Parts: sequence; structure tokens; C-alpha cells
Amino acid sequence: MAKKLFPDGTEVAPFYVRAITSGPFVFVSGTTSLDAKGRVQGKDAASRPGSPMRKIESALKAAGSRLADLTRMTIFVTDIRDMAAVTKALRTALRGSVVTSTWWR
Repeated sequence: MAKKLFPDGTEVAPFYVRAITSGPFVFVSGTTSLDAKGRVQGKDAASRPGSPMRKIESALKAAGSRLADLTRMTIFVTDIRDMAAVTKALRTALRGSVVTSTWWR
């Protein structure tokens, strides 16, 4: 089955790409709040999910999909006390979509 690559310009290694389609599936790489120059976007945990969610949404769109098609997320939070703020920000970013998720701290 042929893979189709969807880079977004933030790739740091030749074997890495933001998203890949294989058959009907879209796979999105781990996504952070870093900009193209490696700077953290957002001043706190509540504002940081916006940047990666915009990258994810853009990758999905490029691959012919959308946030409503998202089925699973793995979320890493460095301070468990930020979980409520991150959850609220993700709820806003997902715009009503429901996903399965795993949280790591």
C-alpha cells in the first residue's frame, strides 16, 4: 500500500514527517507547541495546546481529513496540576469532537 507524505516544514530529520496517509488512514506525528525556530508558543499550560492543535488540524486538512475524524490522542503533561487547564484548552480546540486519549505525566 502506497504512503503519501504531508510535511509541514517543521521536520528536523529526513525520516520524520508531520502526517502520512496509508490507505484510508491518516497518521499524525507527535506535535508540540514549538514554532519553526524551536521557541515554545503560549505563556502557560492553558495556552500551549492551541499551537499543536492548529498544526494537527492543518496536517489533517492537507491529508483530506478534519478534526472531526480524529479518533485518538496521546497527551503529555509535565505537571499534573496543569491537567485541568490543558483539558479545557483541548476541549475548545477539538470543537466538539470526541476522541479516546491517554495522558502521560
